[in-house]
Amino acid sequence: MTQRTGRSRPRLPWPLLVLPAVAGVPAGILWWLLAPGGLNLITRDPAFGDGAHPQVWLPRDLTLAGLMVFAGCLLAVFLADKKRAEPQAGLVLGLIGGLCGSVVAWQVGVLSAGLFGPAVDATANASIAFSLRALPVLLLWPAATAASVFVLELMHLLGSKEDAGADGARHAAVGTVK
Repeated sequence: MTQRTGRSRPRLPWPLLVLPAVAGVPAGILWWLLAPGGLNLITRDPAFGDGAHPQVWLPRDLTLAGLMVFAGCLLAVFLADKKRAEPQAGLVLGLIGGLCGSVVAWQVGVLSAGLFGPAVDATANASIAFSLRALPVLLLWPAATAASVFVLELMHLLGSKEDAGADGARHAAVGTVK
């Protein structure tokens, strides 16, 4: 008969995987609403209204890139804010969730364009339809998350060392007064 030890494994923070993946849905809808070739709510320029012009393709990808970087920085604030029992597991799950969220955002944006946008004849070029030409944009959410967590943790460590140094100098000054 096996005996159980008193230790229990800490539970993995599954919401850090699920919430970024689900957040891809509004991000994808927002991409379609804002991007040239979609509803184009940023510029409202009729020349950017459809994807028939190659000048639309880069701003369309950059709109999704900006949303992915913003989402990554926002996720990093949540990852670096709380002290967890397993911070490495939370970071890994957050990065995987960010990657899933970016793929969901891409697909929801394309689906939104297909459902709510005008019919597009993309026989000349597939990029005429609302799409993503630069697939590495999908890596920006987890990359921005990782970089932002690094910067936030570094700032926290440097801030705590400065505070400890100031307290140590104050205690040393108090100690010499005797």
